[in-house]
Amino acid sequence: MNSFLKRALSVIPGGVNSPVRAFHGVDAEPFFVREAQGAYLQTEDGRKLIDFCLSFGPLILGHAHRAVVSTIIAAAKKGTSYAVTTEAELRLAELIRSAVPSMEKVRLVSSGTEAAMTAVRLARGFTGRAKILKFSGCYHGHADCMLVQAGSGVAGIASASSAGIPEAFARETLVAPYNDLAAAQALVQEHGADLAAVIVEPIAANMGLVLPKPGFLAELRQMCTASGALLIFDEVITGFRLCFGGFQKLCAITPDLTCLGKIIGGGMPIGALGGRSDIMDHLAPLGPVYQAGTLSGNPLSVASGLATLETLAATLPYAGLEQAAEAFAAELRACAARTGLELQVPQYGSMFGLFFSNQPVESFADTQRCNSKMFAALFHKLLQSGIYIPPSPFEVCFLSTAHDHALLETALHAFTQSFAGLGNQ
Repeated sequence: MNSFLKRALSVIPGGVNSPVRAFHGVDAEPFFVREAQGAYLQTEDGRKLIDFCLSFGPLILGHAHRAVVSTIIAAAKKGTSYAVTTEAELRLAELIRSAVPSMEKVRLVSSGTEAAMTAVRLARGFTGRAKILKFSGCYHGHADCMLVQAGSGVAGIASASSAGIPEAFARETLVAPYNDLAAAQALVQEHGADLAAVIVEPIAANMGLVLPKPGFLAELRQMCTASGALLIFDEVITGFRLCFGGFQKLCAITPDLTCLGKIIGGGMPIGALGGRSDIMDHLAPLGPVYQAGTLSGNPLSVASGLATLETLAATLPYAGLEQAAEAFAAELRACAARTGLELQVPQYGSMFGLFFSNQPVESFADTQRCNSKMFAALFHKLLQSGIYIPPSPFEVCFLSTAHDHALLETALHAFTQSFAGLGNQ
């Protein structure tokens, strides 16, 4: 055990401030990071790693992007927190609204968890109903009502939930398998009169990468409209990752509420909730649904977010990122096949996943049947070759604008060698 981990275990539960960082999903001892630049992490023990985790998604421009860092420094010189509204907050909200038209009004918060928690409360307050329908394997943060058959770090817990959540809370959360329209329709039919909202990751990216089946999201929209429930898109990961806006722009489906995070802060803590004006106006101070936060709209997070979004708007790197990810995923599939490995590599935009399975993965149940031991073995071999992928089979790999062709060629060589090693096990 390294000295940093020993110190951490003595003062932090499990030695980490977020469970997946403990690397339990890959049976490894976590490393500690000293700094990062572009597509590379520098560890405290002197390793330089190509990073495909990218802080689980927000760093679409890579680590320590010059424009983002300089903007944060300039903002910090003016003060780190005011708890009074700034003009920069208005610009960020206006920029988000212009890119995601369904977000007619925007409330900035401090995390994706807070955005989803507020969305659920707002849906209940607006409709006067209690129940929420979610999908197994979709992760919407760690608010009590959302930790029911959740993905991400929770997916490794035997109960796929959490202790400390009263059964009465859990009863208000209905769960259907992702991509299972029949199950969702049955629940809406049974509970529609008391259903406040359906919340979904339009592309599931917290149980690995699982794409929606054709018609799945459109039918959810129709079911919500017919039952009077709100449709909430959790685009904390997909927002500004796949295009300048949300995935809703690509799939042409309009939710009632949208949750954002990750990229809109450029690596700083932030979240956002937005939607129809008549719904959003139920939030305090206009309405009876309370939400507040001392650090909501924090000037450093807002500055970082503005710099990131303005860079994305000016450069529009999405087509290039998608082409690079598509080619990289295709090479991984071909290499795995040559080695005799049963590997699924789903890809969309600049995201890809790794499932050791002989069948396409379309649901949370499918992910549970994948070979997690093989994933852990791949993680270790890649780490030895200078490649860092997320330390869990339930997370997603990302590309950034810093992942250039030469770097991806280096990474592909490391994957090729690692696959060969796996095939010999």
